[in-house]
Amino acid sequence: MSSILVSCKNKSGAEKHYLPAIAAAGWTGPTLLVAPGDPLPDLAGVSGLLLTGGADIHPRHWDAAEAVHRKAEVDEDRDAFEVPLIRAAWDRNLPILGICRGEQILNVALGGSMIQDVPDHYGCEPSRHQHGTPEHPDMHHRVQLAPGSRLRALLGEDVFLVNSRHHQAVRRVAPPLVAVGWHLDTVHADTGPLIEAVEAIDPGRWVFGVQWHPENLVGLKGPAGDAARDLFTAFVQIARQGRD
Repeated sequence: MSSILVSCKNKSGAEKHYLPAIAAAGWTGPTLLVAPGDPLPDLAGVSGLLLTGGADIHPRHWDAAEAVHRKAEVDEDRDAFEVPLIRAAWDRNLPILGICRGEQILNVALGGSMIQDVPDHYGCEPSRHQHGTPEHPDMHHRVQLAPGSRLRALLGEDVFLVNSRHHQAVRRVAPPLVAVGWHLDTVHADTGPLIEAVEAIDPGRWVFGVQWHPENLVGLKGPAGDAARDLFTAFVQIARQGRD
């Protein structure tokens, strides 16, 4: 039976915060958690890849000359594990859902770049994008989705509040992806509004990345909870197709 593959840093954390969201969306098949130090899994038995949140990405993956930002806490072991994993999953046309760091490493693995520190780049207060906890999400961060995007069609909302716990963000979008979500209150004259979501340009690929943490929102009422549940439900549905 095919499985959903969950790439993470801390397996107990993934079991606590991500697996319940998958189960609540109706997944009854096996899940396989992998982390740095594990062998790269055989993707022949995988019907979907979930990339979880975590620490920062080393800039060498998009620019060998770019120094590590003084506020960055890079996870080179995870970079080394996930970049080839993502490329292999992409080559197999597997469904991929990236969340926070997962969205970021998805973008980097496919040829994009990153803003290493949002407050420095945008000149905003750090608390704008760092608030709440997994158990107590703080909802004062608004996301705007592109009306014609596939993500908008999946989630059924144009604008909604989300939680936010990050200090890095997508800068140059990878060639196979397109930006479809933004925080319009955080804008730079050169790079535009902060990117909050990406999706595959090819409509034949189920590949989405979001900067917020929907796994913490699936139990909430209102648009944010609805959007979170719809995202995981869509992921489970496409993974079921691969399993069957």
